[in-house]
Amino acid sequence: MTTETPIYGLVLAGGASRRMLTDKAALEYAGQTQLQRAFTLLDKICTRAFVSVRKDQIHDATRASFPQIVDVHGDLGPLAGISAAQSVHPDVAWLILACDLPFINDSTLQYLIDHRNPSRIATAFRSTHDQLPEPLCTIWEPSSAAHITEWINKGQKCPRKLLINSDVELLMQPDVNALDNVNTPDEHLQALKAMNAQPLSLHVQYFALFREQAGKREEQLSTIATTPALLYAELQQRYGFNLSLNQLKVAINNEFADWHTTLKLNDRVAFIPPVAGG
Repeated sequence: MTTETPIYGLVLAGGASRRMLTDKAALEYAGQTQLQRAFTLLDKICTRAFVSVRKDQIHDATRASFPQIVDVHGDLGPLAGISAAQSVHPDVAWLILACDLPFINDSTLQYLIDHRNPSRIATAFRSTHDQLPEPLCTIWEPSSAAHITEWINKGQKCPRKLLINSDVELLMQPDVNALDNVNTPDEHLQALKAMNAQPLSLHVQYFALFREQAGKREEQLSTIATTPALLYAELQQRYGFNLSLNQLKVAINNEFADWHTTLKLNDRVAFIPPVAGG
């Protein structure tokens, strides 16, 4: 590193993943969760690395094994994690990285560090889509803490708008796809396709309403979905299923399972809608 102030890394993994329908941190690419991959990248390149979590996520199976920094403020989005990290370690710069960037790589992060400008409050990449700052792969200097606190006190939550209105070093991305994030089941499936993910062969059973909508009792299909939630999202597009996950149960190999369970080759998956009557 070129400056005396060390850089700590923080993976933001405290989101609710509402659009994804399953925990984004637990999504797997090439057999590794997004959270594990992002943490490993930061751990290699920063003095120390941590994972940002909400209080109710401390003992979560996906997050429990990592060094954590717990959000103090609620309902602030990414700023909650950034602010908490700066409170715990105020004298370091923080390389903040969202956990939903499956294409992020070593060279992009090294480029960010090599072109860091510690005289400004942050060093960030320009978005390849609109040229505005990308706040979730950014080095925030210790001097940014006061700006973030003031921003929060004004009732503001958006870190991008904070960067737009601040003295920030902006860089062009060396890899135009590195900061493409994945927020929905369809985007996740497209990312897997782009990575040439190996498809799984699964046996899927349909009951009640699903049997009518699919026009079949069961089928053997090939999919790159990695969890029942993502498989259901894929089948929603194919057959028009309109029930939400909280209205359903899923069974894998004849046992009720969690929607975030990792699917394996030749698993038998059954989607079970509510049964009318009493």
